[in-house]
Amino acid sequence: MARYMFLAPQARDLYADWPETARENVGMLHLYASHHPHDRRLAQLAGELSAGDRDFRRWWSEHDVYQPKYGSKHDHHPLAGDLTLGFEALTPIGDPDQTLGLYTVEPGSPSESALRMLAGWTASNTRRDRTQADGAPAEASAHRPQPPPGKGAGHGK
Repeated sequence: MARYMFLAPQARDLYADWPETARENVGMLHLYASHHPHDRRLAQLAGELSAGDRDFRRWWSEHDVYQPKYGSKHDHHPLAGDLTLGFEALTPIGDPDQTLGLYTVEPGSPSESALRMLAGWTASNTRRDRTQADGAPAEASAHRPQPPPGKGAGHGK
């Protein structure tokens, strides 16, 4: 994630709040470093990111630590537009190096509609890709279904 955040130019467009999200990412790396101070792979990653991005280099030198708990993220998806996702981060008691991130949207929100559109678009493309792999003409499977109406499973808060 850190490589994408700091080395992929499209990340700055995807994350509407890129500076905040990127800084949190650096803080999570510092949290990991506090538990694993001699991790060679982390040292290599920090060196790579420091050489590749001045923001990372500046924030890494500040030594801020961040442990995610809950909040919201604002993204700008190239197809779906602006998305607001709530999140909760859960760390198992027996394994503090693992974190499970749960992302949710408000039922009936524009973000829910955008995610449903993406789900329908992805399902349609997956079916088309499978059909094309089987040798069927692309035109026969190019139909893009509308997202299902109403509320379904997977809604948050």
